[in-house]
Order: sequence, then C-alpha cells, then structure tokens
Amino acid sequence: MTDTLFLTSADVRDLATPAAYMDAVREGYRQRGNGAPAQPRSKFLRGDPEGMFTSYAAILPETGAMGGYMYSAGFGAEDAWFMTPLFDADSGEPLALLDGASMNPFKTGAAGAVAVDELARDDAETIGIVGTGAQARGQLKATATVREFTDVRVYSPTPENRERFAADFDDALEATVRAVDSSEAAVGGADVVITATTASEPVFDGDALAPGTHVTAMGQYSRDARELDTTTIERATYVPDLRERATFDAGSFLAALDAGVVTEDHVHAELGEVVAGTEPGRTSEDEITVFDSGGTGIETVAAAYMLYERAREEGRGTEISFAPASEALTG
Repeated sequence: MTDTLFLTSADVRDLATPAAYMDAVREGYRQRGNGAPAQPRSKFLRGDPEGMFTSYAAILPETGAMGGYMYSAGFGAEDAWFMTPLFDADSGEPLALLDGASMNPFKTGAAGAVAVDELARDDAETIGIVGTGAQARGQLKATATVREFTDVRVYSPTPENRERFAADFDDALEATVRAVDSSEAAVGGADVVITATTASEPVFDGDALAPGTHVTAMGQYSRDARELDTTTIERATYVPDLRERATFDAGSFLAALDAGVVTEDHVHAELGEVVAGTEPGRTSEDEITVFDSGGTGIETVAAAYMLYERAREEGRGTEISFAPASEALTG
C-alpha cells in the first residue's frame, strides 16, 4: 500500500497566489517546449441525459510529476466535478488526488498570463475582457501580475454581470475597471483582449483589433464552436497550447481553415516552444498575436504539484491508500 494525499478544494483554495500559479505553469510549458509529453483532451458527449465527460494528461519530467484532469459536466445533476490524479513521474506511485474545482480558474488563468507575458507588447496597459464568469476572473487576476494595466474594460451581455465584475476588480486592482455595453467597446484599441465565454459564435469582429493587440481565447475547445472569427485568425500570429489541438478541437482555427483563409502552416508555434525559446514570440510592435487555450495537462500537473508540495509543508489534506497492482491484481 502507498499513502496518497487527498486534497479538497477547501484545502487548496488559499495555498497559492496567482503569481505562484503562473510561475509553476510557466515552468510546465518550458518543459513542454523541450519535449515533455502532452496530448489534447479526450471528450465524450452524451445526449440523454445531456452531458460531457473529458480528460487530458501530461508528464513533466523535470518537475517529477505526471497526471491530468478528469471531469464531468451536465448529466442528470446538471453540475460539474473535477478530479486531478497526480503521480510521481519517476516511481509511478500516486502522490495525490485533488478536487480540482477551486484551482481550475487559477491554473487556466496562469496559462493565459504566461501567453500574455510572452506575446503581448511590453508596454501593454489596456485590456478588454469579454466574459465575466469564474474563468474570466481567473484570467484577469493572473494577467494583472505580468503587465501594469491602467484601463480594464469588460463586456458581458448581461448588464448586472459586467457591472458586478467591474466593481469587484476596480477595488482589487490599481487599474480603472469599467463595464462597457458592447464587445467592440471592450476590444477596440485594447492592447490585450481576453475572451472567456460559453459562446459558440465569434464574440467580436476581427477588424476591430488594433495593430499590436494580443488576444487570449480560452472559452471554447470544440470543433463546432468558436470565440474568434476567421478575420482574427487570418490577421494573427497563431499560437495554440498544443500544436496538435489546432486541427483537433480548436474551433476558431478550424473555421478559418475550412474557409480557406489559412493553411495548417499558419500555426506559428506552441506556447511551450515560445517559452522555451525554441521558437520566437512577438517579432514586431504592430503584430497581432493569438493564444488559443483549450486546456491541457501541462498547466494542470504543474499547478497540482505546486499545491501538493505546499499542502505537505502545511500539513493539509487526508492520507488515503492505494494498493499496488502486484498486491491487488489477484485474479
């Protein structure tokens, strides 16, 4: 038997700052850029009851950890559950099992922030956000650690949601945070744009992007849904989290591919390649860049291991036991 640490969402909720998440996730993507294994998600859909079950995984050899995410959303309970198994990459033994719900916006936000740090202009100070849910909040919290924003503009179709989001962050950030009444008002003239929505059709017109803008899109990972239009993809230096995902479930890229405005060669690099320095990031002030984030095991394992280490230091969590196959596989 081996002792494995079980960590609830409450156990890990206050263990790390957005900056700590970002440091861990940046290191994870650097390892990916140097060859660490990771693959796009597997996604299974059911119609009755309607729901989605999905998983993805990665190995971070230098961290010494591997694992991923498994979660269900919808089905009869119309809710979601997130589980993160974490293993020792050298011994193979299970290190921890995390309830991954509370860390989700932070680790995903960290991936977006790493992309902003690598691809946005150094002098970026205006950010436009489309979406006001937990993921949008996680993106802004993390991104605010890599640039000194002075003006934050947020749009959601629901006025109360955007006003509440603006009020919350206007108190939390040094920047002026204000709600606007259209996605164009959020996007136009922004140095950084973040989309974090459940929309299945583009949430802004790509012609509204000013030269030099960086866009992080993280709300969709489906062949049939997209947040960005073909104009945005065509105009931009396109960087996905995983190159393989661009033609697998990156709906925005696939729509541009189907429309004939780009070819598969339009994929500039994976984020990890940019972080590791094996491929260049931004090369000019006027360049439009896009980071297409669909969620990977890279940020998940990186964040989970960081939380696991901190939990061990603080004595948090509950020990559970797993039997090795040599004992349990009795036939």
